[in-house]
Amino acid sequence: MTVNLEVAEGVGTLRLDRPPMNALDVATQDRLKELAEEATRRDDVRAVVIYGGEKVFAAGADIKEMQAMDHTAMVLRARALQDSFTAVARIPKPVVAAVTGYALGGGCELALCADYRIAAENAKLGQPEILLGLIPGAGGTQRLARLIGPSKAKDLIFTGRQVKADEALALGLVDRVVPAEEVYSAAHAWAAKLAQGPAIALRAAKESIDTGLETDIDTGLAVERNWFAGLFATEDRERGMRSFVEEGPGKAKFL
Repeated sequence: MTVNLEVAEGVGTLRLDRPPMNALDVATQDRLKELAEEATRRDDVRAVVIYGGEKVFAAGADIKEMQAMDHTAMVLRARALQDSFTAVARIPKPVVAAVTGYALGGGCELALCADYRIAAENAKLGQPEILLGLIPGAGGTQRLARLIGPSKAKDLIFTGRQVKADEALALGLVDRVVPAEEVYSAAHAWAAKLAQGPAIALRAAKESIDTGLETDIDTGLAVERNWFAGLFATEDRERGMRSFVEEGPGKAKFL
């Protein structure tokens, strides 16, 4: 399989496994969607790491496969391409991308689907589609602009240039940079900590933030308000408040 889901201690690792560069062909896209939906359903998956291995995250789409497609073929495929990435973005649990080596084109777009990105010092990210006479087609024009702002996104997309980890951090494209050998362990630690948190409250926080970014503030506030009130019906809320009163902050243990 070109993508695998490995689960341990509440953390599901979505691992790309299509050597040598984890090119995201149609089969890999479909498998990614399938496993993202599985991670969404599984109660034993409480947080997710996206990882391409020690050497490369994902160097982009399978260009040879795409070259063989005409307009009609891509009209039929483009929605499925976006849907596979959207399935990752909509996992209602904390998701972190562990970025090693290249994260270009579709690889960068996949990293954008995560809630948090930890990059290796040797990582390079970018959206080079313009150099092929194309634009990003798996969400890059939308998610990148929302993450780092329109002018910075336009610079990367218009030029197709690659940015190293330090510039990616300065741009806000990644959130943390660590030595290459520490990328996965750092990402797994981030996910494992959140896997011990209140699952429904984390889902509520993620949905409220993401919905708010996609709509007007009044709608976002309504989503937040409904989730906030609804969480008062959960056992986690009872546990958290009882622990705070009896033991002090930060000591609650959630199921």
